[in-house]
Amino acid sequence: MRTRNHRGRTVALCAAFAAAAALALTACGSSTDDKPVASVSASASSGRALPLTPPMAKPNLVLTDTHGQKFDLAKETAGKPVLLYFGYTHCPDVCPLIMSDIGNAKRKLPKAEQDKIQVIFITTDPDRDTPQRLASWLPGQGQGFIGLTGDFNTIQAGAKSLGITIEKPVKQQDGSYTVTHSAEVLAFSPKDDKAHYAYTDSADSATYQRDIPKLIKGEDL
Repeated sequence: MRTRNHRGRTVALCAAFAAAAALALTACGSSTDDKPVASVSASASSGRALPLTPPMAKPNLVLTDTHGQKFDLAKETAGKPVLLYFGYTHCPDVCPLIMSDIGNAKRKLPKAEQDKIQVIFITTDPDRDTPQRLASWLPGQGQGFIGLTGDFNTIQAGAKSLGITIEKPVKQQDGSYTVTHSAEVLAFSPKDDKAHYAYTDSADSATYQRDIPKLIKGEDL
C-alpha cells in the first residue's frame, strides 16, 4: 500500500481503480492528523498501464495555453496520441516526479516519436498557475509539454468527466495551500481519441518509454 501525507503542505496522491469497471478515484490532500488520506490497491501498484472499461472520451474543454491562446482540448488533440495529467506546479513531490518521468522517457525516444506524442498538463491550481508560471515550470520537467490553465470550475468539470477528482485549493492560515487531486495519467489512443489506459504514480520512466511507441500506433499497452 502506498500513501503520502504532509501536514500543512500541498499533496498529490493517486487512488485505486475498480477492476473491470470505470475509473474509481479518491482525492487526497493535506491532513491535520497525519493519517493516510488515500491508497493504491495492490493490483494497481505494479506501474503498468491499467485498462479502463469502458474507455473515456475527451471532455469538451477549452482552456488557455502557455502563450495565452485558447486551446480546445478535443479539437487540438484529435487523432493524436495523448498523455494527460491534472496537477499543479507548486506540488512538492508527486507532480514533478510524474512529469519528469514522462519527460525522461520522451527524451530517449526517436525524434519522430517525440514529435508525435502530446503530453498535456492541466493545472488544478489555476489562480497561481498562470500561463507564465506554466511556461517557466514545464520545460524543467520535459520538452514540448503543453500546459493549460483557466477557470477552476471549468477544469473541475472536465476532470470529473474523466473520473478525476480535484477540489478547489484552500489557503491555510500559515500561508500554505492544500491542493487536492487524483494523480493518474490518462493515455488516449489516436484511433478513437479515447482514454483506454491510466497510470498511477508507481509508473516510472522505463514504463512510459516502453509504452509510448505502442500508444502512438494505437496498440494495446
